[in-house]
This record gives sequence, structure tokens and C-alpha cells, in this order.
Amino acid sequence: MKLRSKFEFARFVAVLNIVLVSVLLISACSSVPLTGRRQINIIPSNELHAMSFDMYNQIKDTARVIRGTADARMVERCGKRIQKAVEEYFSAQNKSQLLDGFEWEFILIDDPAVNAWCMPGGKVAFYTGILPYTKNEAGLAVVMGHEIAHAVARHGGERMSQAMVAQMGALGLAVALRDKRQETQALFMGAYGVGAQLGGMLPFSRKHESEADELGLYFMAMAGYDPREAPIFWERMSQAGGGGVPEFLSTHPSHNTRIRQLESHMPKALSYFQN
Repeated sequence: MKLRSKFEFARFVAVLNIVLVSVLLISACSSVPLTGRRQINIIPSNELHAMSFDMYNQIKDTARVIRGTADARMVERCGKRIQKAVEEYFSAQNKSQLLDGFEWEFILIDDPAVNAWCMPGGKVAFYTGILPYTKNEAGLAVVMGHEIAHAVARHGGERMSQAMVAQMGALGLAVALRDKRQETQALFMGAYGVGAQLGGMLPFSRKHESEADELGLYFMAMAGYDPREAPIFWERMSQAGGGGVPEFLSTHPSHNTRIRQLESHMPKALSYFQN
């Protein structure tokens, strides 16, 4: 009887955990703007942003941030232009709440890495190493729109939510979120890969990268940048480093797939651009 009781209790806990996870995931289900894809985000935005801003400030304290140059001003100008377009779009759709808690910032970091990223809440960093590939402001807008799309679509929160459910289950997750224990911070670090080295952001999945391509195309077009620059830029990126693949492209779709996807979204993007 004793062994049976232990087995039944373990089975009860397992079933309870499955039920709690199911309820949690259903309640946390939302849709990505413009694409309509269903996603799970169980991390409250204010907590995610707080962790993001803290890490971003740590990165800025150790990075060589460039200020006042023509390139630095271009990064900031392009970022603010797309920010304004995104805010106006969501306001017109009565969805401004999707950007609640965003504290936009756009910086240029002196680093040869071919990289750029946007943390939750709108903290964007470009590395000088990517500027030879963007070449001009329109090319830079391709990357800016793509990175802003990651934040607007809450890809980081989705990735962190998936990791938390997988590692903790519903019971452990409830404790972590309630008490704000170190596990939550550790999972944030794991989801973003920051801390080990400057801006060492882990790559997103191909699904997230493709979605950021699509949203970024729309966002740059809304801001008045010609979306037809996007395939041209990604062609340059595909040829970067000779036969090697830059870290920036490590989990991105293949070149042919990316171009095909961008072209399929181009009519919609051009409608935003022409308006």
C-alpha cells in the first residue's frame, strides 16, 4: 500500500502539473501583431523590461559607445524614425498598449562584430562592424526594423517563457514568478546569452527570424524607407566573410528562402511605403 500511495501521489502531482501548465499557457496565449501567429508569453512585461534595462545598462557601462559622429546620429535618427512610425501605427489600430513600458534607446558600439540587437523594451545597439554592409541609412533601416520587430513581437519573452515552462513546470514557475527568485534572472540570462561577453546575444530561432524579417519590412516601409532595399541588404550579408557565415546570420533562413519570403511580403510592405 505504501508503494502504491507513493506512485499515486507522484501521478497526481504529474497530472496537476500538466493541468496547471495547460491553464497557464492558455491564459498567456497572445497574437503577434500583423502576422497573427499565436505565441505564449507568461513573463509580465514590466518584469521582463526591468531585467532588460538592468542588463542593457551594464552593457553600456562596459562598451565603447560612440556618440556625436555621423554614424551614431544616423543610428539614432533611423531608430527614432521607425519608433515613431510603429507607435503611430499601433495608435491608429488602438493597440498602443502593446508598447507599454518601452523606453526606446538607440546606440552605436565600437566593435568589429557584424551584429546588432534589440532587447525587450526597445533598447537597440548597433556594432560598427555591421555598417560596411548596411552602407547607407536605408540599409541600416532594414536591420533596425528587423531588430525592433523582435522586441515588438516579444520574441525574447516567448523564448524565455518556453525555457521556464520546460525547466520548472507550472509549480516551480509559479514560485519563481511570485518570489522573483534568482531562477527567473538566470533564465533571462540564459534566454539572451548576455553577460559572458559584450552583447553576446543568443540567436533567435528561424521562426522568429523569419517573422522579424516580415515585420521589419513593414516597419521600415511605414517609416518611409523603401522596403525594396531589404533583399539587396540581405544579399550583401549572405556574401559577408567570403565562405563563412557571420554570427548575425547563424540561425537566419537560408539566402534563397529569405529572399523568397521577403518578395512574398513586398506588396504589403509597398502599400505601407506608398501611403
